[in-house]
Amino acid sequence: MIDRELKNEALRLAADFQVLILTGPRQSGKTTLCKMAFPTYRYVNLENPDTRELLVRDPISFLKENKEGMIVDEAQLYPDLFSYIQVLVDEDKSLHFVLSGSNNFTLMERITQSLAGRAALLMLLPLSVSEVGTSHATDELLYGGFYPGVWGDGKKPYDVYSNYYSTYIERDLRQLINIKDLDLFRQFVRLMASRVATEMNASHVSNEIGIDVKTVQNWLSILNTSYITFTLPPYYRNVGKRIVKAHKLYFYDVGLVCYLLGLENVAQVATHPLRGALFENMVVAEFYKRYFNRGRTPHLYFYRDSSQKEVDLIEEQTFDQLHIYEIKSAKRYNSQFAAGLDYFKKLYGEKVMNATVLYDGDESATFNGVLCQNWREK
Repeated sequence: MIDRELKNEALRLAADFQVLILTGPRQSGKTTLCKMAFPTYRYVNLENPDTRELLVRDPISFLKENKEGMIVDEAQLYPDLFSYIQVLVDEDKSLHFVLSGSNNFTLMERITQSLAGRAALLMLLPLSVSEVGTSHATDELLYGGFYPGVWGDGKKPYDVYSNYYSTYIERDLRQLINIKDLDLFRQFVRLMASRVATEMNASHVSNEIGIDVKTVQNWLSILNTSYITFTLPPYYRNVGKRIVKAHKLYFYDVGLVCYLLGLENVAQVATHPLRGALFENMVVAEFYKRYFNRGRTPHLYFYRDSSQKEVDLIEEQTFDQLHIYEIKSAKRYNSQFAAGLDYFKKLYGEKVMNATVLYDGDESATFNGVLCQNWREK
């Protein structure tokens, strides 16, 4: 069993909040984390019809039954649950609940309606590199992705992602957004995989697939909300432009991207023309995991101007204090890697606290004020 980094934050928040909500992608290990962090809590799964029937028959008695605390999995399957918990925690400060579920849309809607201000919210993403172990080769990590089913259960990556794609992306999401033409949606998802680590242009996608721009935006929003994809906003001095301008597209798990691209083994990853984009996706996702595993909100951006000068990742740790990164999949350092970083440093001056090239090589060194280091060390 893999010890999750988010556990410490879950325990800290549970000491201050009576209700803890755990969201995140399907199969990311939410149930395992709940049981690991709160072993004395009673665990119930509302996918079990008998359990759900007992709850519906007498909700108050059911929820007050265990003073040690209760983990309720698939909580969204009983919508009135959240209102009952709201009443109970207001009346009895000794009661504690951990709520989780696979349908994040419904779960978040119920939280907003009934438990706003009463619950702490955490997101569990797939495993981080440190949780998987740093001894694995980079191409092995790219192909295997970071879902616990691969590293914890020893399943083959293709089997894990094939099942994930068919049962959730095709079946559940299709029902959720009432997709009439599944072939078009399949094309859309696979096209998103081929555009990973690039700026998202809804008009281009619309023309390529033959659907309207609003549909492209709606489908991408669904993928974002369901923790399949996320977008990285551009960095501007004008904060409003970060929202208006095009964002870069990434997947929360690079193994799913490999599956959608049709890669069937590690050797194919090593020679694939998108390996650099896959590597960038993996590194950027690691930054997000680091923030979420600490219960913090990431302030991450990228930079590209009209002259195509760019910086892959900008980390704004405090207002106007920037840490900038160039991400390269190469194993040997090239001085050209720092060109975008040097350009950005000239533009923003003292706001840039440090500049780093994250690459796949083993040597660490500083060249003209730019640190070059292996991506796993960050």
